[in-house]
Amino acid sequence: MTEKVSNFKAAVSLFFGAVSAALGWFGWLVMLYGACMVMDWVTGSLAAKRNHEWKSSIARDGIWHKGGSITIVMVSLMADALIGRMVELLPGMELPFSYSVMLCPIVLVWYIVTDMGSILENGIKMGSAAPGFLRKILAVVQRSVDQAGNAMVGQEEREKSE
Repeated sequence: MTEKVSNFKAAVSLFFGAVSAALGWFGWLVMLYGACMVMDWVTGSLAAKRNHEWKSSIARDGIWHKGGSITIVMVSLMADALIGRMVELLPGMELPFSYSVMLCPIVLVWYIVTDMGSILENGIKMGSAAPGFLRKILAVVQRSVDQAGNAMVGQEEREKSE
C-alpha cells in the first residue's frame, strides 16, 4: 500500500512539474483553476451534506456549471491564439485597443477568484468562521480583474465619459 501511495505522489509531482516546465506561470494558473474548481465542488457538496440539503440533481448542475466555465476558458484561449496570430501575420491589422495582456489569464484569474469566494462561502456553511477582510479582499480582486478586462477593450474610458 505504501508503495502505491509513493508511486501516486511521484506521478502527481511529475505531472505538475511537466505542466509547470511546459507552460510556466500560465501552467500554475491552469492548475490553480483546476484545484479551485474541484475544491469548490467538494466543499459545496460537503456543506450541502452537513446542512441536509444534498441532492444529486444539484450536484450534477454544479458539474454542468464547471463544464460551462471550462468551455468559456477554452474560448478565451482560442481567442488569444487567434488574436495573437492575426496581429502578427495579417498585414495592416490593427486593433482598437492595445493587446499587451493575454485574455485567457484574465479569464482564469476571474474564475479562480470567483471559485475562491464560493469556497469561502462553503466553508462558512460548513460551520467555520471566516475573517471579514478575506471576503472584502476577494471582492476587491474581483473588481480589479473586471477593470483590467474592461480596460483592454476601452470599456473603462467609455464608462468614465458617460
